[in-house]
Amino acid sequence: MTDLLERTIGDHLRGQRLDQALAAVFPEYSRSRLKSWLEAGRVLVDGVVLKPRDRVIGGEWVRVAPELTADTRVEAEDIPIDVRYEDDHLLVVCKPPGLVVHPGAGNAGATLQNALLGFDERLNQIPRAGLVHRIDKDTSGLLVVARSLEAHTELVRALAAHEIKRTYFAIVNGVMTAGGTVDAPLDRHRTDRLRQAVRMHGRDAITHYRVVQRYRAHTHVRLQLETGRTHQIRVHMEHIGFPLVGDPLYGRRLLLPKQADESLIALLKNFKRQALHAAELEFKHPITGDEVMVKADVPADYAELIAALGVDLKQHPPRR
Repeated sequence: MTDLLERTIGDHLRGQRLDQALAAVFPEYSRSRLKSWLEAGRVLVDGVVLKPRDRVIGGEWVRVAPELTADTRVEAEDIPIDVRYEDDHLLVVCKPPGLVVHPGAGNAGATLQNALLGFDERLNQIPRAGLVHRIDKDTSGLLVVARSLEAHTELVRALAAHEIKRTYFAIVNGVMTAGGTVDAPLDRHRTDRLRQAVRMHGRDAITHYRVVQRYRAHTHVRLQLETGRTHQIRVHMEHIGFPLVGDPLYGRRLLLPKQADESLIALLKNFKRQALHAAELEFKHPITGDEVMVKADVPADYAELIAALGVDLKQHPPRR
């Protein structure tokens, strides 16, 4: 038996069609799926079955009896998964760089979603195989995955309420003098649809950062997301003049320390992805309420670059 979902339609949705309002209230489900439940009489609004085109006034109490069917559009694949936390209701997995999270144009298979379905076939009844957030293909690190509808609903809510603490490490070009906060709204770039950009009327985006280690021409930084917009860290760091090492979209010309040895130069030249790692996840368990804290060390290529930058700093110590 599937658990009932109960939520209130916010006053800000006044005047919208019911199917549109439901899509805003239950963002973890597609509008087409919600509409099908409406038409099947599985949605009660203040105890009454309404039509998708009916208008809402705000404040209505909605009860949904989901009918989840297996999503056969994404195939299960036998791809190894690095599981860092597991129980009956959720997983926390560590994604390697180079692995796409969801199937899409140019990536019909061999994604993390395919791998999750291969790991647990029951995930085909949870939206997007339980994935409630994502990271870019060439970013490594931790992702939380819901294994039950109840957990998925609560994790989506917690993410929207900024209750899931996400901490990243990055290597940026340039030497930062101190940490700080970037509060700059983001939206699609005006001309390049693959990029995001700081736009005055974009969606709120806030990134906190602090210095972990300064090198001669680079900085290792720790970042915490207050919001989770597409490419947020990459755009924000470029916006303040410290683009990520290796970033193919937002990076600038290659920055090399003066008199660096050939091994460091080769590492920097051959680092062809953004140097970004989702290192920590901290949140309340969606069912038990217990604190969950998961950490993941940086991958080998990132660690190798950090080590080389450290050697370079020792070889060329700053003048006092």
